[in-house]
Amino acid sequence: MPKLPGKLFRVTVLLVAFGSLYLVALHKHAEREEIRKAAVALTPGCTEKLGRYGLTPGEQYESPYVAQRAAVRTVARGYSEEDVRAVQRGCNIVDDSQGTLASEPWRERWNAKRFIRGSHASCDHCHRGIGDLQDASGNRLPGSNSLAASWTMGDMYDRFTGLLLPYELRQMQCYINSSNGFKPNLADDVIRDVTAYSRFLSGALDLKIANHYEEQGIDEIPASATLKQGDDYIRGEALYKDKCQGCHGLQGLGLELNGQLIAPAVAGPNAWNLQSRNNFYFVSTILAGFICRNMPPGQENTLQHQDCRDVAFYISNLPRPAGDRQGPIAALQQQLFMAVMPPLLRLSGSSKAPPPPLEHASASTPEKVRVENAE
Repeated sequence: MPKLPGKLFRVTVLLVAFGSLYLVALHKHAEREEIRKAAVALTPGCTEKLGRYGLTPGEQYESPYVAQRAAVRTVARGYSEEDVRAVQRGCNIVDDSQGTLASEPWRERWNAKRFIRGSHASCDHCHRGIGDLQDASGNRLPGSNSLAASWTMGDMYDRFTGLLLPYELRQMQCYINSSNGFKPNLADDVIRDVTAYSRFLSGALDLKIANHYEEQGIDEIPASATLKQGDDYIRGEALYKDKCQGCHGLQGLGLELNGQLIAPAVAGPNAWNLQSRNNFYFVSTILAGFICRNMPPGQENTLQHQDCRDVAFYISNLPRPAGDRQGPIAALQQQLFMAVMPPLLRLSGSSKAPPPPLEHASASTPEKVRVENAE
C-alpha cells in the first residue's frame, strides 16, 4: 500500500505529459488550418503567371493559354477557393522557396527553407520560369524541367533508385539532394501545395497524363552526342570563366549584389550535394543537358554539346557538400575544401574584374535576384 501514492504520481505525470503533447498538437493543427484559410500574398512572378492562366474559383475552368494558342475551348472542372489558395501557395514556394519576399516566411511558405541547407536554393533555379519556362511567344521550351510536364508522368520508374516514384517522392529527392537538405513528411503542406500548383499548370497547358513532352526533364547529353573529344577540365574552366563567371562568380559560389540574388551557387555550401543528379560524377549527362538547354540566360542552346559537358565536368570538380551516402570522411573532406579553397583561390586569382552579369531573360520574377561572393 505505501507504494500506491508513488504509482499514482508517476501515472499522473505521464497523463499530464501526454495531455500536454495532445494540446500542443491541437494548437499546431489549428494554426495550420488558419494558414490554409488565410488569403495568400502572391509574389510578383506568381501574380503575373496565375493571372495569365486565369486562376479563379468557380465550377468550371477554361485555360486562356489554350484558347489563345489552339483556338479551341477546353472546359475542365473548376477550382474551389481552397484549391486556389493551395495553388497560390505552391507557386510562391516554387518562386521564393527561401521566403525572401514574404513578410512572414514561416507562415507564408510553411517555412519551406527548413528543408533546405544554405541560403540560396530555390525550386525555380532548376524548374525555371516558376516551373513553366516559355519564350516571348509563349512556346514551351524543351529541357526546361517543367513542373507541368513532370506532373503528367504520374508514377515514374526511377532508373537510379529502381523504384516506382510518385510525384511527391520525386519532390523529396529535390529537397534531399538538389537542395542538399532534409526530407519533408509526405503529408507536409509544402509537398501538397507544390503538387497542387504543378497539377494546375498541367491543366492550364492542357497536358495529358502519361504523355511525353519535350519540356519534361532536361534533355540529357551523353558522351555519344559529342565529337568524342573526352570531357576536359581545362576547356571547362576556360568556358566557365567566359560564359558563367559573370553570374555565378569566379568560384561558383554565386553572386549577390545589394542583397539580391543574381544567380545561384554551383559550388560551395549553398550548392547541390555529391548525391544530387546534378553532380557530373554521379550522372554524367544531366547537368550538361541543363546547361545546354538553359544557359546562359538569353543565350540558350548556343553552346555545343561538348562545351556543356566540359563546363559540367569543371563545375563538379569544385568543392560541394557530401551527400547522405558519401560517409563522414568524404563529408569532412568536402567541408575542409569549402573552407580552405575559396580564400586560396581569391589569393591566387586574377585581380581583373569579371564580365558584367548577363541580362536574365527568364520568365521568373525580375525582382527576385540574390547570391554571394561578388568577386
